[in-house]
Amino acid sequence: MQPLLEVRNISFKYPGALILDKVSFDLNPGEILCLLGPNGCGKTTLLDCILGWLKPFAGQIFVNGQELTNMPAREIARHLAYVPQSHEKTFPYLVSDIVLMGRASYLGLFERPGDEDREIAERSLEMVGMAHLKNRPYTQLSGGEGQLVMVARALAQNSPLVVMDEPTAHLDCKNEMIVLETIAELIKKTDLSVLMATHIPNHCYYFENKGIPIRAALIKNRSIMAAGQPSEVLTEENLGQLYNIHARIIDCRMENGVTIKQVVPIATLH
Repeated sequence: MQPLLEVRNISFKYPGALILDKVSFDLNPGEILCLLGPNGCGKTTLLDCILGWLKPFAGQIFVNGQELTNMPAREIARHLAYVPQSHEKTFPYLVSDIVLMGRASYLGLFERPGDEDREIAERSLEMVGMAHLKNRPYTQLSGGEGQLVMVARALAQNSPLVVMDEPTAHLDCKNEMIVLETIAELIKKTDLSVLMATHIPNHCYYFENKGIPIRAALIKNRSIMAAGQPSEVLTEENLGQLYNIHARIIDCRMENGVTIKQVVPIATLH
């Protein structure tokens, strides 16, 4: 199987500061890869390089076997969709129009969205359970509703890979779970691939506990210190090195008899 995304020895720097140093990984169809690491470790910079917004000074990125530097922006948008950690609600566009913006890469410069584009947008809203809000102004949505609309907009691009930068960062517990549940269902039903930066190790265990094909990549000191199945790499020792914390990995037995893993932070290490 050819990886959907291949990142080979990517290095990136700003003047006087090396941010990423020879980062490599791949992502297969129907899989989720979670990027974990402390603030400032380069997760968002790495995502920006993969989206084509920043240019590494070394290394290569391949999407569906094509090198990213050889792909025009319109073609990149047909392969990679993006869900930000927050979205400024500046104008009261209708929710349906926000999602319809995901069809921009399929339209000409002065071309208007057609019936097919509107059908795709409405179907995308249905997939995330937001179709009932399609005629509501986007500025009137809650944080959780707005984030699901951003997921719907990404789905409307019909891209096989969705890049998410901390998609639950500003949500309460319930809305965080709704977003995670939605991502899991989309992967199961559509063979979607997701590259997600997160600060919460338990997100990795959530997907693993759901039977979703998932790997975690731990980023520290500008490179990947460990990568693999969450149950393999999210060890107490690795979490201590990554975040400088004392943590426990515990087994929780559910009502149905299934045992799931969870990370419990205890204290910082001094």
